[in-house]
Amino acid sequence: MINIFVFLVLVTLGYFAGSMAEKRHFRSIEKREAAHLSQPIVTLENLSYPENEVRAAALVAGSAVISVDYFKRLLASLRNIFGGTVVSYETLLDRARREALLRMRAAAPDATAIINVRIETASIGRRANKKGVGCVEAIAYGTALTLKT
Repeated sequence: MINIFVFLVLVTLGYFAGSMAEKRHFRSIEKREAAHLSQPIVTLENLSYPENEVRAAALVAGSAVISVDYFKRLLASLRNIFGGTVVSYETLLDRARREALLRMRAAAPDATAIINVRIETASIGRRANKKGVGCVEAIAYGTALTLKT
């Protein structure tokens, strides 16, 4: 009986610690996104900037690897049994994509705009039995344009 109690306490502790870390990361992302509002990132292959106004163009990329905690992995396993949306993995992907975009922007702080932006994701660090997700990697890349002033 005490083993079940210890297990439940540890799972509850893991849930709250993971939730707090995730919320702190989301707050950090939102704060950094607000600081970059003046720098647009678009999926268009080109913008209507005349060639003589472009001072520099460079490939920029940002990558983020976010790990899933054990409690979310447990919830996802239960969701796989009963079916439905796996919300714990949705937030994991959202954090990874947004963090990768922020790191891409940080790679080109002086860019006027980043065009032709693409985001790719991959599951890495799977367990030995190839079931479940260990970590998610998101990479964002595009062309940073800097205009003449």
